[in-house]
Amino acid sequence: MNVSKFSYYGYSWLALAGLQLAIRTDRLESLVMGGFPPLDGPYAEMLTVTNNTYQMALIQPASSDPAESEQESAAPEATDWDNIRIQMVPEQTRQFVTLYESLAGFKDRDIQELLVMPRLAFAGEQDKIVYGDNFGGVTVDIAGKLVEHLPLLEQLGWDVAILKGNGMDHTKAMQPETVLPVLKPWLIRNVLRES
Repeated sequence: MNVSKFSYYGYSWLALAGLQLAIRTDRLESLVMGGFPPLDGPYAEMLTVTNNTYQMALIQPASSDPAESEQESAAPEATDWDNIRIQMVPEQTRQFVTLYESLAGFKDRDIQELLVMPRLAFAGEQDKIVYGDNFGGVTVDIAGKLVEHLPLLEQLGWDVAILKGNGMDHTKAMQPETVLPVLKPWLIRNVLRES
């Protein structure tokens, strides 16, 4: 497409994909990671979750009822992570297992010096998922990692935003009405002004 430079925004595992892209190309002019911390990411925890999800997908057929799928996605802020019904077939869930298996030895602290473009990491202030026994009994604390590492992240050149608000969890912080008011002014300040 003849695009020499571009910005990348991803949320959750797509933010993780953006971090992997950023260390492999010199074409990235900015990186925005929502819902996944760029330091001490939950790689081991997500491997546990995805392995358990895969095992459940093997024994629980994915729903083919569009009304059921629509009903479960209607209220993202009310997601019950312990009792969520697996909507993916084993082949899909296995891809996530493969992703996190491939990152088992990845050290996100060791790659920070490779990130020279403007960078933003954000999460909802309540972005902490406590998975029940069905998913391996692990906790994925995205907001906690960002708050814990805030001074170091800023020292490394990251901008960090913790999004406040009632129910500002993993699913609410990814909604367009939440993301765009953060993303647009940041891009104007950090990317468009340099163009």
